[in-house]
Amino acid sequence: MDIQFFDNPLETPKSREDVRLKQLGLYVYEDGRRVAVGFDLTRFIERPCIEVRVVNARGEKAGWLNVIETLETNFSLTMHMRDAEPTELYEATAVVYYQTPDSERMDVHTVVKQFDITKPGEQ
Repeated sequence: MDIQFFDNPLETPKSREDVRLKQLGLYVYEDGRRVAVGFDLTRFIERPCIEVRVVNARGEKAGWLNVIETLETNFSLTMHMRDAEPTELYEATAVVYYQTPDSERMDVHTVVKQFDITKPGEQ
């Protein structure tokens, strides 16, 4: 009996240093104040954390999201833009990292993506 633990047997789980965010998807809702953030990570041995920071065109913090030790390689979450005076353009920075109570944070991959909050849909 051959047991397959992964969909693609050629894609083996990666160590901390090799975990990457293969894709960062952004979907702007019609209301212009919410954004679905989709993550597609490489397979991993140790569960990574992900931090997403969103700033508006003035550089002001508009949203912040932390995923602690994800179990999934592909998932999405919705962020609410919290800036008092919205702008059209925003920048999302996603950082894949590892940290334990006994160690300093180790950033392993960063992806930066800009989006226009006035254009609903996938960006």
